Amino acid sequence: MSKKIKTQYVCTACGAAQHKWLGQCPECHEWNTLEEVRVDPTPASTTHRLGHYSGAHPNLCVLDQVHAEPTARIPCGLTELDRVLGGGLVNGSVVLIGGDPGIGKSTLLLQTLSKISELSGFFPLYVTGEESAQQVSLRANRLGLDVSRLKLLTETHVEHILRLAQQEQPRVMVIDSIQTVYTELLQSAPGSVAQVRESAAQLVRFAKQTDTAVFLVGHVTKEGALAGPRVLEHMVDTVLYFEGESDSRFRVIRAIKNRFGAVNELGIFAMTERGLREVNNPSAIFLSRHEEEVAGSVIMVTREGSRPMLVEVQALVDESHAPNPRRITVGLDQNRLAMLLAVLSRHGGIVTYDQDVFVNVVGGVKVTETAADLAVLLSVLSSLRNAPLSKDLIVFGEVGLAGEIRPVPNGTERLREAAKHGFKRAIVPKGNMPRESLPELEIIPVVRLVDALHAAGA
Repeated sequence: MSKKIKTQYVCTACGAAQHKWLGQCPECHEWNTLEEVRVDPTPASTTHRLGHYSGAHPNLCVLDQVHAEPTARIPCGLTELDRVLGGGLVNGSVVLIGGDPGIGKSTLLLQTLSKISELSGFFPLYVTGEESAQQVSLRANRLGLDVSRLKLLTETHVEHILRLAQQEQPRVMVIDSIQTVYTELLQSAPGSVAQVRESAAQLVRFAKQTDTAVFLVGHVTKEGALAGPRVLEHMVDTVLYFEGESDSRFRVIRAIKNRFGAVNELGIFAMTERGLREVNNPSAIFLSRHEEEVAGSVIMVTREGSRPMLVEVQALVDESHAPNPRRITVGLDQNRLAMLLAVLSRHGGIVTYDQDVFVNVVGGVKVTETAADLAVLLSVLSSLRNAPLSKDLIVFGEVGLAGEIRPVPNGTERLREAAKHGFKRAIVPKGNMPRESLPELEIIPVVRLVDALHAAGA
């Protein structure tokens, strides 16, 4: 007698299962995220789930007695990718990389496997479930890659993939993409929450037990988040987001989670006819370098991970004819702009309640740290008064609600980066004054907002 197949409703946001459909998930409170999943009531055996690559029984030990060896890393051949990963690929690590369709994820990973095979002599495995072997070959030929040591598999059945990987024993493997892979343990369609979660669990288990470094390509939703259950990001070791504007040739890869390195590291590439090319000096692409001084433009030094980077903050202030003036930002937090304008009014005596304020970070880069506060206010004031600031001026600092200028981390490294690019003056918080002098840079320390406005000539 056949057992009846049960139906569950699984949330695509958090992975919680419900016995009936609900408009709102009781766990994460997201709306319209429950999807129907058919569940086989016969549980698969542990042996079948682990396959032939199951390891030995876990051993209980005292943490102080564990000998921690230095982490061995595999160089990817791309300096920017190695930077984001924390120095290279770690054996047995699982890296999830997400991005918009056509952003260059497959191109990046194909270039990476080609470089790894050249540098290390490995035979990496590229598993594609979205393209044919001919399509991948055409891309490799167009990019001019050496793929003589690169093995290709077109398969979506995860058990078949792991069986072949166990035979070939590749040191590095790419799954493109995790949403196309399915397991025979479940009856639901590929791409569903249960399939993505179970398939990823088997791949992670294989990576840990065989010391194989695995790249998982993930799709993103229209909101920009990785598609599938949220638990997928917790299962992997590293989560990378591949970002870029559709009208720009520059691509930014950002680490959101990294168990083997620092988070918020940034790698920058330029998309060319021959694939992705590394940008070793990102400050040059984010500075427009106007031929003459223009109002509303200020250069600041932001910091992404371990890298200081110069970016241009532009502001446009114009008279508003609407009851509620607009506050629009690109690359910055819009709520923080409203707060900074209130501080400018209260502690600087400059009001913008009848002005539309638009602020943009040049180059499409996103600045999330508070070090941009002072640069934003000076650019707004420069545009409001139509008074250009000096082209050789650099600014950074956090602005508090009491009008104080607070120091930011790694101030000395920021100043050295500015001096390296030829800037002559810097308005910085007093707490960021370097202990050793920088003779090529005039540093103006400020404590209050009024001091900064006076130093900038406003």
